[in-house]
Amino acid sequence: MTPVGSSGGRGFLYRLYINRLRRQITADSVPSHVAMMIDGNRRWARQLGYDSAAHGHRAGAAKMREFLRWCDDVGVRVVSLYLLSNDNLRKRDSRELADLLQIIAELADEVSRERDWRVQHVGRSGALPKDLARVLAEAEERTRDHAGMHVNLAVGYGGRGEIVDAVRSIIAKHDEQGGSLEDLAASLTPEQIGEHLYTGGQPDPDLVIRTSGEQRLSDFLLWQSAHSEFYFVEALGPDLREVDFLRAIRDYATRDRRYGG
Repeated sequence: MTPVGSSGGRGFLYRLYINRLRRQITADSVPSHVAMMIDGNRRWARQLGYDSAAHGHRAGAAKMREFLRWCDDVGVRVVSLYLLSNDNLRKRDSRELADLLQIIAELADEVSRERDWRVQHVGRSGALPKDLARVLAEAEERTRDHAGMHVNLAVGYGGRGEIVDAVRSIIAKHDEQGGSLEDLAASLTPEQIGEHLYTGGQPDPDLVIRTSGEQRLSDFLLWQSAHSEFYFVEALGPDLREVDFLRAIRDYATRDRRYGG
């Protein structure tokens, strides 16, 4: 018999708690779209004494694959992962950035080969190294006809830049049709801008999760998250547990969504 205080006992109790949380989650209480801001990979690596942040980024990528399975298992239809911002591209140390780009490429390829998920890159491909842009494009093409969970990989992404790109697209289309600026100004609507975002045609995120205790949006899905619910987890990215995720889903189900009211 396993002693109550042993790791085996704790593991048994943990599994019981996980199963209890799962039973509390009903299909109609699951958010349709979950956005994840994984944070704390570098701190995780430092705390464990690694001399390179790449160890943290690789552990974070492995956790994101787990996270996607958790989402799929409870019935989430769309997941958006914030993997690399435009600011990261400009400000990260060149060695760390090179490692991170390789890790993201590996993650995109692996995600595109799992289950029946459909992968979409959201961000500016032109700002990325050609090899990474190619891998992301291949992942999209490989999964184009998949009918499972939709996975947005935000790479080279910035929310303000996305809005600018959407407005530029609207102006260009209007100009092609020979319309005047006065007509455009009179007809422009939030719905029209939404249709021209990178995520056009998708539901806005119902729930945004961020790890590591940080409570800021960091230029992620600024337009789309106007009415989203937020859930902040103290755990660093690689330490995120399924129980943390299930608690977030349970907490979401108890909220009275006011949509700005």
